[in-house]
This record gives sequence, structure tokens and C-alpha cells, in this order.
Amino acid sequence: MSTPSLDALPVRRLTPRDLTACADLSENRGWPREEHKWGLLLTAGTGYGIDDPAGGLVTACVVTEYGPRERPELSAIGMVLVAERHSRQGVGRRLMRHLVEGLGTTALTLHATVHGRPLYEELGFKVTGRAEMVRGVFTADRLEPEVFTRPATAEDLATVLQLDEEIFGADRTHMITRLPAFSDQLRVAEDNGRIIGYAAAWPNMTDHVIGPLIARDTETAKALVSSLAAHTDRPLRTDVDVRHEELLAWLKERGLASVAFNAVMTYGILELPGDWTRRFAPLTVAAG
Repeated sequence: MSTPSLDALPVRRLTPRDLTACADLSENRGWPREEHKWGLLLTAGTGYGIDDPAGGLVTACVVTEYGPRERPELSAIGMVLVAERHSRQGVGRRLMRHLVEGLGTTALTLHATVHGRPLYEELGFKVTGRAEMVRGVFTADRLEPEVFTRPATAEDLATVLQLDEEIFGADRTHMITRLPAFSDQLRVAEDNGRIIGYAAAWPNMTDHVIGPLIARDTETAKALVSSLAAHTDRPLRTDVDVRHEELLAWLKERGLASVAFNAVMTYGILELPGDWTRRFAPLTVAAG
């Protein structure tokens, strides 16, 4: 029996049952397996992929939609992967075209590596920003932060959701309500009893990833990072909008080092919605 050509293989929706195959694909391309993150993305978002007749997946990605369910305002594309033996055969381009056409007029965003950027530009995505990934063992300040932080409670959820929608620029209730179970820590910052920021730290292999990081200002962001760092012995990793120069400098002074830069790209909009001055880091670059 002849093996069907890649062009003849259909794109299908992935489900949480495909988690192991997605993690295998990550490993095949030299990425960490990141099963914990894949689990979140495949439940809060929608996965798409092409099955390999020989087993596993030829390609995969995840789309996370934000805003009203019946009419999403923004879709984030992430985890775009093609198996090594099928690379450079146009399958990634076919998957991306399938997504762009299927999502219609919905505004799109993604974080692109230097390797993926040419394909996304070919499809009409524009670079509208940059994010810097930093990682390392955090060394705490000797002085206590002036901004008060504490663990989030169930009673905080409604306020956190309202603050998040205001700053992110679209409703992402289906993602944020999963944070208590997904993350190891979820903390809020307060000023006179009013929540002015929040942040989570979630496990990713040997690290704790900080994201989302939403804060009234840089001092609040620093206080949230410090409070999360104080309750873990793992290295920290986060992706910070490069316009937040003060926060990035502060993180590097405390032991985190630059790992990589990603281009923030959009399709159908000139810039991301919301207030970037209070949006310091995404939950994950795969979901915006």
C-alpha cells in the first residue's frame, strides 16, 4: 500500500487525548515535552493537527480564542510544530493557511521565533512588538517590597477577571479560571484593600514560569515577582514585553539572564488590544 502524500492528509481537531502525541512532537523537534502546558492549551483552546500514517503527528498547533464565544475578538496561535522528517515540505504553511482561512475576520496574534517569522510574514502577519525570555535563579532584595501581596482566594476571582479583561483587552475567563488548578502559586497585589495586580507561577519542567503578570505599575510587578520567588526553589522563567525596560533590568540584576527574543506578530489589527503598560508578561507565549 502506497503512503498518501502530505497534501492528501486532512487537518483535524485535536483533543486532550492527543496530549502524548503533541508532547512527542515537541520532543521530536528538540523542545521540552511540556505536557502540563499542552494539557492546558488543549482544554482551554483548540488544537489542530495532521496525523502521520506511520504514527504520531505530522504537525500540530493550538488556537486560543478570547472574547464572546460566538464571536471571538482575538485568537492566539501557538505551539506550531512540524515533525523533523516532514519539515521543509510545506506542511506548516498548509496548516497555517487552514487556520487563517478558518478563523475568518477574527484578529490573530502569535509569538514568532526567527525561524518561523518568514512564514508568518508570507501569510500577512506583521511584527508589532517583541518579548524577551529571561531565566535564572532569583536573588531576593534585602528590603521588603513596599507593595503588599498575598495568596489569591476564591473571593478574589471576580475582581481578577474584571482587571484582566480591562488590561488584556478581551475576556479570557475560560483561561484565567483554570489558573488555580494549573499554577502552583496565584498571588494578588493590593493597595488599601483594592486589587491592583495579580500573577501566577506554574510548573514547566524544572522551572516555574511567571505568567500572567498583570500590574498597576513596575513596582507592583516587582513585588509580585518577589513574592512568587520567595515561595519556590526552582529557577524562574518569564517572557517580558521589551518596552518594560525597568522590569527587565531589575530581573537581570537579580540573577535572571536573557535566553531568547520572540517577535510579537498580529494579523488583522495594527496592535494588540488592552493596556500594554500594565501587561508585563503573558500566561504563556503560546496563548497570549
